[in-house]
Amino acid sequence: MSLPDRSSADVERAADGFDILGESPMWCPRERALYWVDIRAPALRRLDPATGAMAQWRLPDLCGAVVLADSGVLLAMRTGVFAFDPVSSDLQPLVSPEPESLGNRLNDSKCDRRGRLWTGTMRDYGLATTGSLYCITPDLACARVMSDITVPNALSWSPDDRTMYFADTRDGRIRAYDFDADQGRLGAMRILMEDDVLPGKPDGATVDADGCVWTARYRGGCVARITPQGRVDRIIDIPATQVTACAFGGDDLRTLFVTTARQRLTPEDLEQQPLAGSLFSVRLDVGGLPEPRFGG
Repeated sequence: MSLPDRSSADVERAADGFDILGESPMWCPRERALYWVDIRAPALRRLDPATGAMAQWRLPDLCGAVVLADSGVLLAMRTGVFAFDPVSSDLQPLVSPEPESLGNRLNDSKCDRRGRLWTGTMRDYGLATTGSLYCITPDLACARVMSDITVPNALSWSPDDRTMYFADTRDGRIRAYDFDADQGRLGAMRILMEDDVLPGKPDGATVDADGCVWTARYRGGCVARITPQGRVDRIIDIPATQVTACAFGGDDLRTLFVTTARQRLTPEDLEQQPLAGSLFSVRLDVGGLPEPRFGG
C-alpha cells in the first residue's frame, strides 16, 4: 500500500509540562476542557484551551484512562474502575473486573453510545499475554468479551454504531468488529489495517464524523487517518516518537489533541525530541464525534 506524504503543518504544543506516559485525552463539552492522564505520575490533568489554565490531581495508583460520567469522571485505575469528583477530589471504587492477584492493570477504556464502559486489562509494560477486554453496563454488571490480550488499545466506534475498532498493540493490527449496539455484542471481525503498513504500532484511536479512524502510532511519531475501507489518506507528524492517543475537542470538535510519552527514552533520544511527553494539538478540516458518557 502506498502511503501519503507525512505533514507536520499546524501541530502545536497545547500545554506546558511533560507526561511520563500521557494517555486517554477526553474532551468534556460541559466544561469546555480536555481531560487526560499520566499513567505513571500517576495523575489526572485538565486543560482549558481558551485560557491555558491547567489543573492536576495526583492519584494513589496507576491510572490507564479517564472517561466522562453523568457526575464527574470515571478513572480506569490499576485495580478497577473508580468514580472521581474533580471538585472534591473524592475517589470511590465502583467495580473491579479482575482479582488483583492476576497482576494486571486497566488500560484503554471508552464508553459506547448506550452508556456502557469498555475497558481492557494488561500486565504492566505488556510483559505477558494475560489481558482481557470487559464490558461494564451502567448497573455495574461486568462481562469478559475477549481474552489473551497483551496491550488493549484503539477502542472506538463508527458513527452508525455498527462497527467497533480495537487493537492489541503487540499484534499490530487494527481490527474492525461488527457491533450490535442494542445488545453490546461483537460479531464478525475483519482487519482494517495490517501490521507494518504504518510506522510504529497502534495505540489509542478515535473516529471522526466521516467514519475514518485516527490511530496514534507508538514509536511511529505520527497519527494517521484510515478510511472505513482501510486506506490511509493522511499522516500527521508529531514531534515525539511515542505517540499514545488522540481525541477531538474544542467547541467545534475540529481540534485533534494528541498525547505522547517520555518513558524509556534515553538522554540522546530526548536531545533529538525535547518535546516528548507533551500534549499537542492540530486544527483539522474534519470534525470529530462527541464522546459518550458512562450511563448514557
